[in-house]
Amino acid sequence: MAPSPLAGQISLGGTGCWSRYRALPWPPLDLSVTNLCSARSNARHERHLAALRAGAGGTPFDPKGPSSAGRSEWRSAILRAPAESAKSPDGNTMRRMKLTLAFTAAVVLAAIGLSAQTSSKILAIDHKVTVKSTVPAIAGQPAQIYVRERAAEGMKNPAPDRVVLFVHGAGTPAEVAFDVPTGDYSWMAHLAKAGFDVFSMDTTGYGRSARPAPMDDPCNLSEEQQKQFVPKLIPAPCKATYPGNLTTIASDWNDIDAVVEHIRKLRNVQKVSMVAWSLGGPRAGGYAAQHPDKVNRLVLLAPAYGRDSASEPPALPRPGTVFNTQSRSEFDANWDRQVGCENQVDPKVREVVWAELLASDPTGAKWGSGVRRAPTTTTWGFNKAMVGGMKTPTLMIAGAHDKQVPPDRVRAMYDDIGSSEKVMIDLGCSSHNAMWESNHMIMFNASLEWLKDGKVGGTGNGVLKLGYPPLDKTRGGPELVEGPKS
Repeated sequence: MAPSPLAGQISLGGTGCWSRYRALPWPPLDLSVTNLCSARSNARHERHLAALRAGAGGTPFDPKGPSSAGRSEWRSAILRAPAESAKSPDGNTMRRMKLTLAFTAAVVLAAIGLSAQTSSKILAIDHKVTVKSTVPAIAGQPAQIYVRERAAEGMKNPAPDRVVLFVHGAGTPAEVAFDVPTGDYSWMAHLAKAGFDVFSMDTTGYGRSARPAPMDDPCNLSEEQQKQFVPKLIPAPCKATYPGNLTTIASDWNDIDAVVEHIRKLRNVQKVSMVAWSLGGPRAGGYAAQHPDKVNRLVLLAPAYGRDSASEPPALPRPGTVFNTQSRSEFDANWDRQVGCENQVDPKVREVVWAELLASDPTGAKWGSGVRRAPTTTTWGFNKAMVGGMKTPTLMIAGAHDKQVPPDRVRAMYDDIGSSEKVMIDLGCSSHNAMWESNHMIMFNASLEWLKDGKVGGTGNGVLKLGYPPLDKTRGGPELVEGPKS
């Protein structure tokens, strides 16, 4: 069996013990438990191994087996294992065991749940939502917002807490960021396979949504970015034809509200959960702060939090660059500077992501060697005052090598957020682009746990370390580095 994306991500403390665990008939997730392989834990881990081998009925785990009774037996065996394994460990060992066993059980059970639904085809459905725009350049005009849906074939009425909306960041549209069509890199499909009705949206100026006319004029780029298009697209650098930033955080919130209302009516639910990345943090988090009655839970990867940012908007449009582009060389250079581990990035995935970026922007694909375009957005409001009043349960994820939104900015939001239900994950071997990298499945499964149960590895309030190299035994498994914080 080929190793799963999680292979080796949970520290096992010894190669002999590791070989015994690897001999098990595992599901497609090579998991084990931190500290069960230490010398003083041999008796405990042997009993745990026996429970895992036998299940409740003596049948090894087969995630694709036809027997629902067998799956039920395995659920019981996994959930019983912690109680049968722990005899009299010290307090610290017991705390670590509880955390890692809970994480193992949750992810194995998630695999069981996913395997039960693999017979259902995951559909991709396009929607267009019309919004009365508040983008300064087209204020008051109707604009089309592109929405993609991923759901199991035949899904009609999802459970009220099983509807999710993905919101993108500053440069990459949502269908590219979250629905990468290779391997298991689609975050949207991962949740859809677990029974969620999953939507993503492009705010105005991105992807397949409306792009205001100023974005079609290369003169509205910065003078530095214009140079790459001389002389093929423009004869020489030129003066902007629009006076400032194209979109605003308020126009983004307006777009989001139109889509949320569309989903609520379409699926007859009161609330949706939201998953967001980078500038999507202020977009989705700011929306949740203003509309807590419409948002169930939040998952924020690298949220671009500004503790001391302004509470009120400046005069609009704010003077400055109208929009920006990113070339392939810029895309690669920005990513490469954030690679800190061997095999962190699969080159094939990088190729697919770039191809999808160009496909999402046919106009930009024809500029120079091909670029993706994105509006410059004026932001305000997502600061300590706003975040301190938030009560929405929130999972925050920081890539250890992220140089665009460094982990300390995510930690600041964790410290400031008013919700008592909050977890921060310090994700090892990961950059700002964590969903396209080798530890993506750790993050996908953690988000699934959070969206379903409001916990990760049994923790509903605290800071966790996940995805660090197993050779670093101090940072191997799901390690709770800080407990509940109000």
